Amino acid sequence: MRNNYSRREMLKLFGAGGALASLGLLSACGGSNEIPALTEAIAPDLFAFTPENQAATYRHVDKLGPTRLIRRGAAVAPLPAHQLNLGAMKYDFGGSSNTIDDYMQRNRSGGLLILKNGKVALERYGMGNDAASRWTSFSVAKSLTSTLIGAALQDGRVASLDDKVSKYVRQLQGSAYEQNSIRDLLRMSSGVRWNEEYSNSPDSDIARLLQAVRSGEPGAVMALMRTRPRAAEAGSVFNYSTGESYVLGAVVAGATGMNLSDYLSQKIWAPLGMEADGYWLLDAQNGLEMGGDNFSATLRDYARFGQFFLRQGVIDGRRVLPDGWRDLAGQPDTGVTACGQLYPAYPLGYGYQWWSFPAGEAALPMHDAAFTAEGIFGQFIYINPKEDVVAVVWSAWPEAWVDKAEMETYTLIGTAVAMLA
Repeated sequence: MRNNYSRREMLKLFGAGGALASLGLLSACGGSNEIPALTEAIAPDLFAFTPENQAATYRHVDKLGPTRLIRRGAAVAPLPAHQLNLGAMKYDFGGSSNTIDDYMQRNRSGGLLILKNGKVALERYGMGNDAASRWTSFSVAKSLTSTLIGAALQDGRVASLDDKVSKYVRQLQGSAYEQNSIRDLLRMSSGVRWNEEYSNSPDSDIARLLQAVRSGEPGAVMALMRTRPRAAEAGSVFNYSTGESYVLGAVVAGATGMNLSDYLSQKIWAPLGMEADGYWLLDAQNGLEMGGDNFSATLRDYARFGQFFLRQGVIDGRRVLPDGWRDLAGQPDTGVTACGQLYPAYPLGYGYQWWSFPAGEAALPMHDAAFTAEGIFGQFIYINPKEDVVAVVWSAWPEAWVDKAEMETYTLIGTAVAMLA
């Protein structure tokens, strides 16, 4: 069953202040002491920001709740400059010609980086950020969690995507999720009731999740997931659920015997050559990573991850992800999640925790079979395999989702893809 509002309608309706702030997520309680000390004023939680402290808050999520480091390795992988610098690029949007500066100012962009063939064609910072800044991902983390499922599959820690999630997360035995495979959750098609409405409504499951996190009680989030009832047959409907991405993170932890941050460091972050430690928000002190939201890293390390995924999950000749995983995860593999089927008049579809652009005759200009990780307030990791392009966008939008800003972002990236072709 679908909610009365689409995910994007919900996000626009409830926005950044008001209802979101009243949920009281992550009131300051301290985080990792291995991240540089706070030197600027931040909001008391991720959603109770002002225009003046929003960007600083996104730089310092480690000061709002418990986190765990994603440790880098000894060497740093270079990101050389592309022969074409897009700094002077212009693009048409809204009936006018626009510059990169226009885009960044209008959309409160904290960072913008575009790679072509693994080389930097554009790298810009805003909102007080620089190359050393770590910025939170919001739901971009879902795509990272999906990638760790792929790594666990390649390692043989997960036997099959058709395994039941309760095989790896025993707390869900006897719950509605006992019927569900890992693949169901990757597609956001479990059929388990979940309402992603950002409000204090008694029907809001995301509000319940945020309150469970705020309680600081170990196991509170998983206890919530165990109580969600079945609303539809497994695999029959698409229903966006941050809770299910959290469950996928628990699957990785259960299958590997490691927390997500350490597994990510071992498989990708260290061997790939990230330039800085990242960190991931936890559900409680020493708890599970929030698989559906809020890892933090530098702009260049976001881009390195995108390039790793574009290159089929291979590092120095060693396969980290299963052969074909990029295209399986990046594109819909069922009619339920097909492009144009998720929400009225919305062209994208859904792969395995990635949003998918149409392919072939239905393709949007310059985005044929591309896909993107998305997070509220304007976070993106865009991957275009056909054009060998990766783009990363950080934003501090004034509302959780701004349709016009989303489409302008795709227009800017599409223009860059065309210029680099």
